[in-house]
Amino acid sequence: MNSPAKSHAYDLLAFAHGLSLNEVPDDVKSRAAMCLLDALGCGLFGSTQEWSRILGDEMAADGSIGHSSVIGRPQLLSAPAAALCNGTAIHGFELDDLIAESIIHPAACVIPSAIAVAEAIDASGAQLLAAVIAGYEVMHRIGLAIGVEPSKRGFHVTSLAAPVACTVAAGKLLGLPLEKLLSAVGLACSTASGIKSFAAGYGGGMVKRLHLGRSAEAGVRMAQLAARGFLGPPHGIDSRFGLLEVFGGAGARPERLSAKIGETWAMRDVWYKVYPICGWIQPVVQSLEVLRGPRPLTVADIKAVEVGVSEYALQNNGNPAPVDTMSAQYSIPYCAAVALTTDPRNPACFHRDAVNDPAKRELARKVAIVVDPEVEAVYPSKFGARVKLTLENGSVSELKVLESHGTPADPCSEQELVDKFKLLAGSRLQPAAVADLARAVRSVATIRSVRDLTGVLRERCGPQRNERRTA
Repeated sequence: MNSPAKSHAYDLLAFAHGLSLNEVPDDVKSRAAMCLLDALGCGLFGSTQEWSRILGDEMAADGSIGHSSVIGRPQLLSAPAAALCNGTAIHGFELDDLIAESIIHPAACVIPSAIAVAEAIDASGAQLLAAVIAGYEVMHRIGLAIGVEPSKRGFHVTSLAAPVACTVAAGKLLGLPLEKLLSAVGLACSTASGIKSFAAGYGGGMVKRLHLGRSAEAGVRMAQLAARGFLGPPHGIDSRFGLLEVFGGAGARPERLSAKIGETWAMRDVWYKVYPICGWIQPVVQSLEVLRGPRPLTVADIKAVEVGVSEYALQNNGNPAPVDTMSAQYSIPYCAAVALTTDPRNPACFHRDAVNDPAKRELARKVAIVVDPEVEAVYPSKFGARVKLTLENGSVSELKVLESHGTPADPCSEQELVDKFKLLAGSRLQPAAVADLARAVRSVATIRSVRDLTGVLRERCGPQRNERRTA
């Protein structure tokens, strides 16, 4: 294959290919370790859900034996199969990290693809961390470059950008030469897919969970194929009919692929979720928790709720009567009802039985959604909300939050992230194993073998624990 001409995509991929952990700022490395910790907590909790069980059973029946772990299961599977299962589990309950401006969920695809390959080749923790950082960088920049048009048309931008990022992470661990990495990325561009029918209001099913698993699987497989000499177009991202042109159209901005590369870092823009719901709804719930006070309200206490959001959130998150877990996690009216009457951090609030609770449905009907000009003006770089709460006693309170807790502007403390990990990991691990895993992840850069880390996810995972908090 002839050496491809330089482009913004080439510059990005060459940067990721050559990235050494020694060149990465210390704060970025620390953030990457916390992303890994958060993702494994999400994956342990996600592994208790029905969609993870179904997928794990299918992959086990498929017989793809290998060297890579599936969270919560004793069997070792092939790297693509393990990445598929673990990506689905990490994205399994709307708890995994995101980056607002690029509208992506990097942890649930980049991390499982990197872990699966790292286990398969017995890589070190430092190699894993470098691959994760490179994958986040690529995914964020593709999300920025592809623009907001795909999301407006109903594509899931995360699963458009994810296969390339996962391929870069996997290819970096496999030691692909740059020419083969470009070929692998060209292959990955043709696996980009994912429509947001899960958010249409008729019941989301389980497919959104699968989007990230499929992206992780594709990334590993495309890197493996390229390693064997399978060729892809070297300009799959920004050529004619490339990823950006086909999905982004006139709104694509390829220059954002390489702008200030090595100066700005995606890891510094990561947003850790506080509530198990869509990112657009996080500030709504946070504001209502503040306005209601320390104790939950009853439906009879509340006269009306007005929520001001972006035009996009109004169009896509307004369903007042969700029918399943997925649609509830995407419903502003339902999430508002949860925030006012119970603990919105509790995943059990999104169990199908809870979703059908008559009191919450009655309160959801009292929620009016409007476009707030200030919130609209900062979208998508910020997911904001303005909330007005009117009680039957005549009191009226109002609050606007443009960047909710967990975002870089209002970050979670390290202790908050550790506490979140302990809560989620406790669904499958005994306290001693949770503590051991947390220590190992936080010192991941010094671990000789990733297998020393992942063994805990198989060997010490018991049956589902803390059933009260699951859904």
